[in-house]
Order: sequence, then C-alpha cells, then structure tokens
Amino acid sequence: MKFSRIVGRCAFILFLAILLDIIGIIILLLGIFSNFSYWDFLIYSGAAALMLSVVFWIFWYTFNVEVSYEELELDF
Repeated sequence: MKFSRIVGRCAFILFLAILLDIIGIIILLLGIFSNFSYWDFLIYSGAAALMLSVVFWIFWYTFNVEVSYEELELDF
C-alpha cells in the first residue's frame, strides 16, 4: 500500500498528533513515577499535551473525509 494512502492528505497534522501523543505520555509517566518536587506540573502538562493531540487527531480525520460528487448533489 502506498504511504500517501495510509497517511492521507494531511501528513503534517498526523505527525503533530503522534508527536504530541508520545511527548504527552512521556511527560505524564515522568510526573507519575518520578520523585521530583514539581511532579504535579508534569502530570498537568502531560495531560494538556494529550488533550492537544486529540484536537490534532480530530483535525486529521476531518480533513481526510472524502465525499463523492453524487453525495454532494442537493435536491431541493
């Protein structure tokens, strides 16, 4: 299968979503399992990164929805 068929038309948005997922999980787990004095900041910022990644996932999915021309015809 071609790479562009798997990724879709918005490869940059997909890359940002995956990158924020990875960064958010790492920061979140670092805040949970570490013994830093600022562990709460790490937990909140990791959760915020994951929440932002969900926004990019929604953008990526929305921008890749394809509607055929037959479905776009509106009969009034």
